[in-house]
Amino acid sequence: MRGPYRRRQVNLPPRFNHFKPAGIPAQALEAVYLTFDEFEAIRLADYQGLDHQQAADQMRISRPTFSRLIEKARHKVAQSLIEGKMLRIEGGHVDFSGYVLECPDCGRIFDPGQQGTAAVCPDCGSARVQPWSGAGRYGHGRGKFRGGR
Repeated sequence: MRGPYRRRQVNLPPRFNHFKPAGIPAQALEAVYLTFDEFEAIRLADYQGLDHQQAADQMRISRPTFSRLIEKARHKVAQSLIEGKMLRIEGGHVDFSGYVLECPDCGRIFDPGQQGTAAVCPDCGSARVQPWSGAGRYGHGRGKFRGGR
């Protein structure tokens, strides 16, 4: 019998929420959906080079769960590249580790801790930043952090 589902710890939402082949309108492409936790698994294992146990500890999940998660994420990225599908990043049962801000001027999502004490957008310099609600750019009508495919 399966135990209770744990929310996975994710550092921050990705800066960009979709990738697609150049020259083809997004409306004409089929999409592959990568959840926030799958994105985080790729970031930790493939970008930062952590082993599965270290990455699992950061996400507050077991090592076998992390291994299944990274395998699923890599399959989706490969499918997107090989079949020319748009890769969308959204959804998943996650908790973000820090306080997340959004810039209403340029749409950047960021952790203010990365910028020191001043709450200004690192991209456009706007001081009109506000707490990120998780809706809009990443929500896509699928609940705040739920969903995924």
